[in-house]
Amino acid sequence: MNNKDFCAALIEYKAKRQTDPTARVPAYIGICIQQICNRLSTKPNFSGYSYKDEMISDGLENCLAAVGGFNAEKSVNAFAYFTQIAWNAFIRRIQKEKKETYIKHKNMQNMFVLLSLENSGFEDFDLNVHNNDDIGNHIIESFENKLTKTKKHVNVGLEKFIEETP
Repeated sequence: MNNKDFCAALIEYKAKRQTDPTARVPAYIGICIQQICNRLSTKPNFSGYSYKDEMISDGLENCLAAVGGFNAEKSVNAFAYFTQIAWNAFIRRIQKEKKETYIKHKNMQNMFVLLSLENSGFEDFDLNVHNNDDIGNHIIESFENKLTKTKKHVNVGLEKFIEETP
């Protein structure tokens, strides 16, 4: 992929869209975006996730939606523009998947609590095995801690120089 050719193809496509709003994205632009997303998924930041295909799909979708938003007058680095869009899509997918994992583990935890409270007809069911789920508890605890974490207040401007009196 050549950044100059990629940028030129985007400029040409944008000019074509002005005359024909139904014009399709050229194959070269699609291939470039696909290469960006595929290569970004091999970075160490995204290497251990089991939902890489979803991350790549989200990146492709967001990049293709942003093709019309690329402005060659502001920047000629189309590669950086689409890499950043794909990066943000990957981060959003990771956040969605973490939330789904939290919901799954929280529902399992609540189910076992309800079963232990009712305990009717489940005498043979060993609840202690499932209540000691350290991984599930860690996932729930870390997600809830992120939700309740308070942000540190940073003094900006004049606040830096004004002393608070007790």
